[in-house]
Amino acid sequence: MEEILFERAEISQVAEELGMKLPKNLGDVLYSFRYRTHLPPDIVAKAPEGYEWIIRPAGRAKYKFVVVKLSIVIPSNILVETKIPDATPGVIARYSLSDEQALLARLRYNRLIDIFTGLTCYSLQNHLRTTLRDGSQIETDEIYIGLDKRGVHFILPVQAKGRKEKIGIVQIEQDFDMCAFKFAHLLCRAIAAQFVEDDLIALFEFEQTSDGVKVSAEKHYRLVKPEDLSQEELDSYRVRQV
Repeated sequence: MEEILFERAEISQVAEELGMKLPKNLGDVLYSFRYRTHLPPDIVAKAPEGYEWIIRPAGRAKYKFVVVKLSIVIPSNILVETKIPDATPGVIARYSLSDEQALLARLRYNRLIDIFTGLTCYSLQNHLRTTLRDGSQIETDEIYIGLDKRGVHFILPVQAKGRKEKIGIVQIEQDFDMCAFKFAHLLCRAIAAQFVEDDLIALFEFEQTSDGVKVSAEKHYRLVKPEDLSQEELDSYRVRQV
């Protein structure tokens, strides 16, 4: 089988049959396996070689296991870095409570979405929770509105991940669907960001193709003190290939 439909209520029913004690928040169990952690080995082993199981929404409180080509996005370990003078206010850096929130703040204060996309971007809303056409509920970490030099308007959904989390294609698919539904008059450029190290951030842009969602661009930005960016490095950026 390549697709298995199930409803959230079935988890409670089967757990009762097996005599298993469930956590109070079943939604968090599904969220974790969809976006944060790997599926159990006995499920992973049932995917054909070169493929994996993912969990897609299939309506309100409905889901489906789907077998797809390997879809986890991992930052490259050989990609060149670009140093950016860190403009994060010290008081913000001091009191950041989580990797995700710290990452969103650093993206915002350092204008990294602008730098990465070449657009002038404005944060519209963070943690946007909404419903798709099929009734599925999703959450996007932050939404930006972007403008280019011609005055064209863009919508940029951003997913932010800590070092131990994973960037899954399912969330990016949902962001494209959300933009097509809620912001149909804007051009969508889906973005994901992840901490590689404390001051090193990987940014990805995605594109919808006939073979599914693919990475179209990846850049790594290291936030540094201004004195840690030398003139030699600045000169090297002038001749670097885009």
